Formats: sequence, structure tokens, C-alpha cells
Amino acid sequence: MRFDHLSIPVTNWIASRDWYVNVLGLTVEFQIPERHTVALQDGNDFTFFLSEADNTVRSHGIAFTFQVDEVHAACAAIAARGGRFSHPPQKVFWGYGAEIADPDGYLVRLWDEISMKEKG
Repeated sequence: MRFDHLSIPVTNWIASRDWYVNVLGLTVEFQIPERHTVALQDGNDFTFFLSEADNTVRSHGIAFTFQVDEVHAACAAIAARGGRFSHPPQKVFWGYGAEIADPDGYLVRLWDEISMKEKG
């Protein structure tokens, strides 16, 4: 068994798509505009579906964790593209990394293997 994709509800599929593409650097795999849905991919071909729901979307503490090559460099690149971090790379309860929220409040966590071993 292999985890293949994840679908999450968003309040505005276009705004969310643009944030994940322009801020995090994910790529659009395909879109279904009539269903207000976009499929995004990370660097390892994991598919992440964003589907517009009504305006009652709540993040409910859901967090998405992305492993990056180097967390400080990834955060600098994301900040240069307009990303605003809840906190920069630092020691946290889950190890060592950074956290940013998407337009719907879903938490996006970034970490790298070396920093996690050395500082986590």
C-alpha cells in the first residue's frame, strides 16, 4: 500500500491554488474548473487536491508536513515569494522546523533531515 493523494476542502480554489504554486512552489497537475478543483504535485509526484467547499471550511488543526533539502534555505525562498511564517525554523514539539498557514488556516510545516537530527 502507498499513500497516493490527499483531498482538502478550501474556501477559494483559485486563491489556494495560487498560494500553493506561487508561495510553496507546488506544480499544477490538472484542473477541473467546473468542479472548482485543482490537483497539485510536490517534488515526488504526490498529488494534493484542493476542492472548493462552502465558506464554513475549518482547518481543525490539520497540518501538512513537507520535507525539504534545507529548511532555512526553503524558508528564505518562500519568504521571498511572499510567504509569512507563523514561526521560522526552530525547536518545536514535533522536532525542528518552520510553520506557515495557507489561506484557509491549514498549517504547513517544513523540516529537513539534518536540522532535525542536529537540533530537534
